Amino acid sequence: MKSYLFVLRKPAHSGALVQEMLDIILTTAAFDQKVCILLLDDGVFQLKTGQNPECASMKDTVAIFKALEIYDVNDIYAEVESLQERGLKPGDLCLPVQEFYRKDIAGLMKRFDVVFAG
Repeated sequence: MKSYLFVLRKPAHSGALVQEMLDIILTTAAFDQKVCILLLDDGVFQLKTGQNPECASMKDTVAIFKALEIYDVNDIYAEVESLQERGLKPGDLCLPVQEFYRKDIAGLMKRFDVVFAG
């Protein structure tokens, strides 16, 4: 079994790429691979509470994130500086995250066999 880290940098509802990345994450996890997610930059907005994408006729990606537990995707990491720069803290997110400082991100990435950035 390989370990995969998916790096999400785009905000929720910013186009097809976000949905495609979530589809790839779910597909990879469905094949019993170790899957983790890292939220960087505007990607931290993907888990922000209080989103209402239905108003803009968009898919609720938060619901997909909440379903990740079914696929044994339990490790979601967020960069501390990305949260701070956007005025967010872990309590503003709909799922628990493990925080990593920017200086430690490269070390985190080295733990995985495959790093997939989108």
